[in-house]
Parts: sequence; structure tokens; C-alpha cells
Amino acid sequence: MTTPDDIDDLAGEYVLGTLDAAERAQVAARRLRETALDAAIRDWERRLSPLNETTAAVAPPGDLLQRIERQIDAEKISGATVVNIADLQRRVRTWRRLAVAASAIAASLVVAVGVREGMYRDQTQTYVAVFAKDDVLPAFYFTIDLKSRELTIRPVGAERQPGKTYQMWIASDQLGPGPQSLGLVDDTLAPTRKSLTNFDPNLLQTATFGVSLEPAGGSPTGKPTSPALHSKLLPVSH
Repeated sequence: MTTPDDIDDLAGEYVLGTLDAAERAQVAARRLRETALDAAIRDWERRLSPLNETTAAVAPPGDLLQRIERQIDAEKISGATVVNIADLQRRVRTWRRLAVAASAIAASLVVAVGVREGMYRDQTQTYVAVFAKDDVLPAFYFTIDLKSRELTIRPVGAERQPGKTYQMWIASDQLGPGPQSLGLVDDTLAPTRKSLTNFDPNLLQTATFGVSLEPAGGSPTGKPTSPALHSKLLPVSH
């Protein structure tokens, strides 16, 4: 039986261009007779339409997916997690495709939003982190220029939540136990910029970053009050 999640996954693969030629032709034919699939495809196209403003494409490093997978394997997950093995196996193929697509999107956006001058710097100066849950469109991605130590967080699939705000975090053994706040995400529709000049560049390269949904005004405890999306930095090769 085809579920709404199956339809949404297939629509995402179709719009992102991760299907092979035969699969794409099948989906194109199906959308003509399946209104739910056609609506899902149109919704993905609407969400990704801002990416059409990119001025140039840039291919991610060839080993980027492998590095992301290694990071995921090494990530320490706090709290109890129940995993449905059958569902996980069903989603492996979709996750791998969307992970590649998300990496390409992030790399393309880095170019499109004004980091073109970074192409003339040392390749290790610009880093990116993608924040996504399961196989959905990434909620946010970070870029950090280690030379200026300016962090820019850009919303991709994040949605506004009434009475809530997104908050950024950094965690490292060098900073002591628990994450430290990097401040609030100003707007889910526009980039937020933060100065990280009080952090050593070497620490930033190895730290874990997070984004959590908090009450308006930020966490009242100084720590995340809801499960956070986690990621680490990866260098952007130009």
C-alpha cells in the first residue's frame, strides 16, 4: 500500500532529480493520473523554487556523502531512541539519494548567497553544516568563514512555529559539559549572522552544532528544552 510518506518521498526524488531516466518517466506518467502525487510534486517545486535563483552550480566533493555518513555513525545521540528496522530499511535508498541532493543544494547555495569571493581563498576557510532529520528536506544549513569567524545560518525547510523560536548551540569537550547557546535564529525566512570571534578556529572545526525549537525568547534553562538537530562542519571545496 502506498502511504502519504511514500508519495512525498517519491515526489522529492523526482523534483531533486535523483531518479534514473526510467523511474523519472514512470513518475511523470503517474502524476498525470494521481492527483496526490501531482500535488506533492508541486509542493516540492514550490519549496525549492528559491534555489532557481542560484547563478551557478558547483559539485560537492566526491567523498562528501561518505563523510556525512561517517559523522552520523559517530554522532552521540542522547536519550532513548526506538528504531523501526523495517521502516529504516525501506528508507535507506531514499535517504542516500536525498543526502546527496541536500549536500549539492548546500554547496550550490553557498555560491549563490555571496560566498563567491571564497573561491579565491584557501579551500579550508569555508565550512558548511547541514541540519536535517530523517529523509526530509534540510531545515537549516550553516556556513562558517573561519578567517572572519562569521557564522551564517540559512533556513531551507524550517517552518515558523507560533510562540516558538529556533535557537543555535555549540558543544565541545573544550567548552565543558553541555552545549552553549549561540543565540536565536532571527527569522525562518532570512539568513541570521553571528560572530564567533570568541571561539578558536580549531575548536569550531571539531565542535558539534545544534538547532532546537524553543519557547519565544529562547530556552529558559540555558540548555535545549527539545530534541536538537545536530551536525558538524565539513569543508567546502571550490
